Amino acid sequence: MDRRNHFPLVVALGIILMPFLTSAAVQAQAPTDSAATTEQSCSFGMAKGDPAHQCQVPIPSGCVIAKFPGTDKPWTTVSKAGRTFCTFDKKGTDWKTRITGHCTRCDSSHCTGQFMVRFECTKP
Repeated sequence: MDRRNHFPLVVALGIILMPFLTSAAVQAQAPTDSAATTEQSCSFGMAKGDPAHQCQVPIPSGCVIAKFPGTDKPWTTVSKAGRTFCTFDKKGTDWKTRITGHCTRCDSSHCTGQFMVRFECTKP
């Protein structure tokens, strides 16, 4: 059988199934009972030899730190570039009123640090 004869059948089947596939995808994107979330970050750059550096992640009003799904850990991401080590500062972070990111001295031509935190916020 010639493959060109199947083309109209495949197109017709796609047109018939499209509304069902589209509505399933839309429903999967945003369950109605989920909390609103947002993300805040702080970042900085350093030149070679710059000493340790830190920054504060702002905590939005009406929000609490989101937990990484399935855990009790804060939902965070730390990114860096260059020869430095970056982490959340244990002394400068209480996860309720202040969140401080910290990177060690920059030992390459340049370094960057970025600290991201996800929050669950009350719906207006």
